[in-house]
Amino acid sequence: MRAAGVLRTNADFRRFWLSTTLSTLGSQLSLLAFPLLVLSIGGSAAQAGTVATCSLVTRTVLRLPAGHLADRVDRRMIMVGADLVRFTALASIPLVAAVDELGQAQLLCVAVIEGAATAVFAPAATIAVRDVVPEKDLTDALSRNQAAVASSSLIGPFLGGWLFTLDPILPFAVDAGTYAVSAVLLLRIARRQPEEAVGAERDNRLTAGLRWLGGQRALLAALVFAAGINVVSAAAQTTMVVSLRQSGASGAAIGAVMGCAGVGALLGAAAAARLIKRIPASRLFLLIGFVWALGLAVFSRTDDPWLIGPVLVVIVFFSPPAGIVVGRATLVLAPRDLLGRVSTATGLMMAGLASLGPVLAGSFVDRLGASSTWLALAGTAAVVTLLSAVPLLRETSLDDDGTGGDAGDADAGGSAADRRAAPEAVGPVEARPLRAADAEPEVVLHADDARRAGDVRAPDGVRDADRAPDAAPTDPPPEPRDAR
Repeated sequence: MRAAGVLRTNADFRRFWLSTTLSTLGSQLSLLAFPLLVLSIGGSAAQAGTVATCSLVTRTVLRLPAGHLADRVDRRMIMVGADLVRFTALASIPLVAAVDELGQAQLLCVAVIEGAATAVFAPAATIAVRDVVPEKDLTDALSRNQAAVASSSLIGPFLGGWLFTLDPILPFAVDAGTYAVSAVLLLRIARRQPEEAVGAERDNRLTAGLRWLGGQRALLAALVFAAGINVVSAAAQTTMVVSLRQSGASGAAIGAVMGCAGVGALLGAAAAARLIKRIPASRLFLLIGFVWALGLAVFSRTDDPWLIGPVLVVIVFFSPPAGIVVGRATLVLAPRDLLGRVSTATGLMMAGLASLGPVLAGSFVDRLGASSTWLALAGTAAVVTLLSAVPLLRETSLDDDGTGGDAGDADAGGSAADRRAAPEAVGPVEARPLRAADAEPEVVLHADDARRAGDVRAPDGVRDADRAPDAAPTDPPPEPRDAR
């Protein structure tokens, strides 16, 4: 398989893949351990949700500046610096625990610092794939990245719960170690300077990514729906941990249940190509919404991990193919010099409101109980889906698969430049799961990145030097659009 070939023959991508896989696995360990640790030191469900919310709010606030930085500065050094900051923050937990008692304030500070570093890391990592992998191998490389993310989502929560059972501090020590190893691997990648825009003056505005995105109607409809579902997803994550803990489930049992999300992601990634061919994008998004509503309603009736786990697999199953539709549009259509800001703008729309989910869920569980909270989340998912139905069904351009018609290439009569000139004509793209960008795995839907097989075509704004050796230049790059 060509994806395996990329790992064998491209040393820089191999180091990048190993570094991101390790750091993602470490993040999954502490993702579960953070609320458990807050509860173990006497904190309430609302306090556990506050820690997660502070981390998500920090990531949200810094998204646009981080994307702007990634478009201008050496991406490798951005990622190395972010990993070292995250290593220092996570390592402080076992160090303080060894000499003193942990407190809510310190855990809150660690969550904020790690969230800030993750916000800076994410857009740099998104562009770094394009830096180290030739265009002809891009799809296979991204597929390998998604497989690693899904595997981490599967293994991480279970391993984190098991480590927490051995010692509540152990997941954080392991997480810190993964960041240190990741930084070392990234330092061995060849240094590459950010590329300049070609044929036009560079747009250096902080909001350039948002302005470009504003002209993509079909993509916006999908992102608005994803934003609503991601609020529910982020809230459900905290509700799941707290409710299972209150019912007497062990850390290992909770980790096993959360790991079922990884099982769903792996199965969904494997079936993504077939699902995308058979289900129109709009119907796929609506199917996700109704599956979430029904699944969360089931959670309100039981706290049995043996039932919750399989239902969670079904809920997450449809997210990878839907994320591919969104991600391919973001990755390929965005001008190269705006890619960092476009990726963060996309993540901002999908995960901005999601930062409120954990604290709202914690407060609801404290005041109303787990069962009522699950019903409220199920109702929210249903309302979001119904309100999104008309805008999603009205747009069909996200169904383009890049094999012909409106999604065709230059030979098929219509360049990427022609398609980009019209905001509603979102062309063929390769993608990543709904989740923002996460690359940063913040919520289940983002988790977020299987790619469909097929060639990824470079937008016309990409220089000839960025193309695969055998790719013929198409039309000259268009004038940059002021509205994004």
